[in-house]
Amino acid sequence: MNIEQIKFDKQGLVPAIIQDARTNTVLMLAYMNQEALKKTVETKVTWFYSRSRARLWQKGETSGHVQKVQEIYYDCDADAILVKVDQTGAACHEGTFSCFSRKIAETDISADKIVDVSKVYGQSAAAILHELYDVIADRKQNPKEGSYTTYLFTKGQDKILKKVGEESAETIIASKNNNKAEILYEMADLWYHCLVLLSYHNITPSELLTELQERRK
Repeated sequence: MNIEQIKFDKQGLVPAIIQDARTNTVLMLAYMNQEALKKTVETKVTWFYSRSRARLWQKGETSGHVQKVQEIYYDCDADAILVKVDQTGAACHEGTFSCFSRKIAETDISADKIVDVSKVYGQSAAAILHELYDVIADRKQNPKEGSYTTYLFTKGQDKILKKVGEESAETIIASKNNNKAEILYEMADLWYHCLVLLSYHNITPSELLTELQERRK
């Protein structure tokens, strides 16, 4: 497959239809940029570009429901691709084999769930931490104008430490006020700045989680 023949849109993306190679069931629709398509071809598992998180992601990286690539086609206009895969588990994050589980004019899911989503995504909190950390680390390596995270790294360690201290104090005040919404807001700010501090020292969330596991006594 010659990737150069694919016509990516103005955002550098191309829609990718994913189809089960054995049943021909359409599993999902996602988007790939040139790098994601290249990694898909090279690794033989599907990679996509997340428009909301602005980063690459591998299907199944959290759930284990990977898609092993069998064949890749592109249409007559070269502006859409079809990827035939061997699907492991469920393609949909809601637990159904296909993301196309609803019919127009129906409100209920018409396809049965084949996995327990709560078990598959039970570690979603850790996944969220990793995703946020990845964005923070990217802002460190690839400074972005107007980014608050980039601003913190530009100002350096003292600024980051000052913010951690400020957010700690604000979290304490929120707790004293016994205001749940305020506690959540301030704690989220504190955790974010702590992740920035971890990234400053090149410490990953996985290392922190390992340390936390040692304290389960």
